[in-house]
Amino acid sequence: MCTILYYGGSQFSAAQVQEHLLAAPHRGPDGARVLDTGLGWLGFARLAIMGLEESGMQPFVQNDCMAVCNGEIYGFRRLKEELSQRGYRFLSGSDCEVLLPLYQEYGLEMFRHLDAEFACVIVDPKHNRVIAARDPIGIRPLYYGYSSDGMISFASEPQNLLGLVETILPFPPGCYYCNGTFHTYDDLSQTDRFIHEDETAVTAQIHDLLTKAVLKRLDSDAPLGFLLSGGLDSSLVCAIAAKHSTTPIRTFAIGMEHDAIDLKYAAQTAAYLGTAHTEIIITREDVLSHLDEVIRALATYDITTIRASMGMYLLCKAIHHQTDLKVLLTGEVSDELFGYKYTDFAPDAASFYAESQKRVRELHAYDVLRADRCLAANSLEARVPFGDLDFARYVMSIDPYQKMNHHQKGKYLLRKAFENDHLLPDEILWREKAAFSDAVGHSLVDDLKQYAEETYTDEEFAKLCLKYDYAAPFTKESLLYREIFERHYPGQAGMIPGFWMPNQSWEGCRVNDPSARVLSNYGASGQ
Repeated sequence: MCTILYYGGSQFSAAQVQEHLLAAPHRGPDGARVLDTGLGWLGFARLAIMGLEESGMQPFVQNDCMAVCNGEIYGFRRLKEELSQRGYRFLSGSDCEVLLPLYQEYGLEMFRHLDAEFACVIVDPKHNRVIAARDPIGIRPLYYGYSSDGMISFASEPQNLLGLVETILPFPPGCYYCNGTFHTYDDLSQTDRFIHEDETAVTAQIHDLLTKAVLKRLDSDAPLGFLLSGGLDSSLVCAIAAKHSTTPIRTFAIGMEHDAIDLKYAAQTAAYLGTAHTEIIITREDVLSHLDEVIRALATYDITTIRASMGMYLLCKAIHHQTDLKVLLTGEVSDELFGYKYTDFAPDAASFYAESQKRVRELHAYDVLRADRCLAANSLEARVPFGDLDFARYVMSIDPYQKMNHHQKGKYLLRKAFENDHLLPDEILWREKAAFSDAVGHSLVDDLKQYAEETYTDEEFAKLCLKYDYAAPFTKESLLYREIFERHYPGQAGMIPGFWMPNQSWEGCRVNDPSARVLSNYGASGQ
């Protein structure tokens, strides 16, 4: 996970801009560079994944244009071959080196040609252009804001922009910016028409597209591993990779010292797949002592994001310190496409689809944010097969009625798609979905709630909540997170759409906690 930064103002020097670039040093431990473009400062801090040699260092410069990119461009070798035939010369093994030739060929239409998880800035002094763009799901982070003189800046994390801009905002996924205007080039949440095919045809497509999505993400010049919770999504990613790997893949799981639901399922999956498996055990003290650090890394106050990040962050911290890995495949984005436990309560297909649209549009602020920040804070890169553009686009186009829970088993189509492969034990393939943070151990959430209760009296809670007009805290736990967030990012709460919660307009979802554990249909999920 590299850091990119563009500063369009005139108040700060190159040295000061570099300080902001390095405000998140974990993202770019392998080198940093700041370039004067004539239209502002362009900075890059590198985590070397593809094209490890020095020639892969950014910013890239070609025909007076300059570019920085944090991302993975899938199919870049094919693109390089095609562009080489048109006379372009490449100097490195970096996938991101294709961006400027693509810009030369296609201009602002270039982003439609990318199969990528990316955030980039291109500066074109000849045409007096500053361009920024982000992938359609927002897997790679990008933020922006305006300085007091009205000049725009972009950066990978809010930490990079503190002090450079007045208000920090998330760059909208699937959009590009050019000279003052944002344009949508790909809205994955919007489907032109639904596919009405039988179950056999639909599951065959799900199977083949997810397999392709995993395989393309195994291309890495740096060592690669897998996060394995023991849930359906991460287990499928691991199973597909293991089937196509000539050596045992490396998997990692984490759990509390008590009641760690997922550890046993992760161990069962790892044994079945023959992976090189590592377990990390954490305690209440580990969780509480890292709470401030995690919230600073996440730049959020959202309850479910923070809960779910505690285990993931500590697992990635252990991987960073104990291994040589730089790339991890994860299981995010599946829930938004196929449904959560609470979407069982959707009253009809139209409501189910609208909810999926909302969740896909907001992925960048919740689950995808969690995955990026937990890994990047530990100098690791996340790759997300369920976020593959072809896969996500197809699943969003499936008749939403087909995706609803008619079989008393969530994500039925996804499970059915891999039933005949026997890639996983039936106990894992058909396992009930558990709440992400709870599965690390019910005690994790309980410990956080207890700590919040001990931090504030009822009177203090009532008084402190009045400080906040936007996304006002509604429990002592939410107040605790908001207070920590404000210490690190004062006045920047608008970066987050609010608290992630089930759709409270639906019968069965009128709850005051985001965990699926509080839903009436949770059932055997927590076992």
